[in-house]
Amino acid sequence: MEIIGRITADATVNETKAGKKVVNFSIAINDTYKTKDSSEVQKIVTYVNCAYWINTGIAPYLTKGSLVECAGRIGVNAYTSKEGEVKASLTFHVNSIKLHGKPNGRNTPAPVVPMTTAPVSAVAEAADDLPF
Repeated sequence: MEIIGRITADATVNETKAGKKVVNFSIAINDTYKTKDSSEVQKIVTYVNCAYWINTGIAPYLTKGSLVECAGRIGVNAYTSKEGEVKASLTFHVNSIKLHGKPNGRNTPAPVVPMTTAPVSAVAEAADDLPF
């Protein structure tokens, strides 16, 4: 299953009792539709709680407002509240994340990477060493 949306708050890294780390974040999915009897466009927002268990190094990139595409599966969490009520929630367990854009209103420039050039002789020597 794939979902695309904007992150609602900066991602957090949490640790389970067993010591495993997880990146938690929430995505807002915007959708629009028109009813049969009206030409007025209706807007709805669905919020999805996500958990990414593979690599915590991505957490700094998952900032509020960033557009992301996530692939994974839905998981159900059943629990009993402090008042004794049985409750449940859904979590999207993410297998892969694609970053599609920076947050709205944040125009941070990309880091400048200096260009280096190799001498022509070094390039020619490297080309002669290719196995094909």
